[in-house]
Amino acid sequence: MLAEWSVECSAEDPVLVVPWKDPASPAEFIDLRANPYDLHRIPEAEQHQPLMQALRALNATRSPVFTAKCDAWPLTPDELEHLRLNLDIDPASSSAGFASYIDLIWRERYLFTSFPQQEQLHRRLTRHAAALDHPSAALDCILRPALVDLDSPQEGYALSLYVKALGPDAQSAWQEWAAALAAAVALLRGKDLFR
Repeated sequence: MLAEWSVECSAEDPVLVVPWKDPASPAEFIDLRANPYDLHRIPEAEQHQPLMQALRALNATRSPVFTAKCDAWPLTPDELEHLRLNLDIDPASSSAGFASYIDLIWRERYLFTSFPQQEQLHRRLTRHAAALDHPSAALDCILRPALVDLDSPQEGYALSLYVKALGPDAQSAWQEWAAALAAAVALLRGKDLFR
């Protein structure tokens, strides 16, 4: 799996604010830690079972993170071409692609507030992901600022986890994405990330 990480913490970059509500739609932050059965309120999870399983695992009691936002979509032609170039895959064998993102917040305050700690975790996560046998998939981790006000306001950092995959057709790309997403979630929940 191609695995990369980057930082988007300049003054112009967006800040993840939790809780959030979209004024143009019914979309809003759903605290799946407190209400795990509210998964049905997330349309993307209802439409894509692997995303639902990822959200369930990432918000479980023993998970080191909780989720703030997510989305899943078929790749646009430009996204498809960009991913083909990055993965160095022949266009003839990759006519379709699928992607998702999940914004994650570390539960431990010392991790949430520490840029150096999160930088180390991003490095470890991408190093472990690069060893996974998913040649048609990519993992992109973005470290970004976050403001969480669930009990009291706290400033720190979030992880935006993008998983993208290619395939010869839409179904194959979706299946490769599902497998790559499950592998990334397993890494996030695994003990190796903290060693």
